[in-house]
Amino acid sequence: MDPQHRLVPIIPSADLDASQAFYERLGFEVESVYPTHGYRILRDAQGASVHLTGTVPGWVVPERNAYGVYFYAENVDELAARFGLEAQDKPWGLREFAVSDPSGTLVRIGWPR
Repeated sequence: MDPQHRLVPIIPSADLDASQAFYERLGFEVESVYPTHGYRILRDAQGASVHLTGTVPGWVVPERNAYGVYFYAENVDELAARFGLEAQDKPWGLREFAVSDPSGTLVRIGWPR
């Protein structure tokens, strides 16, 4: 791993397989799997990464999950289409859309217009 200054979200997951499939739709691929620790690291072709950590049953309640991440992705329109959504131009200068992962984590995806 080439260390660099960055921030990587560690997202709690009630179902690691479902969460992995969700993030794969956003262009991420599995880089590392640690089954005994319930932990997976995913990375996309541009170098963004997300870590998934399994939780005990009942710890994450999707309907009440307050977690969220913002993913800056140049192909925002393509990603929105993968979820049957459309990105919108926002007054703050970004084109974006939002979707929740299987554990209810809000994932807002955008790129400057």
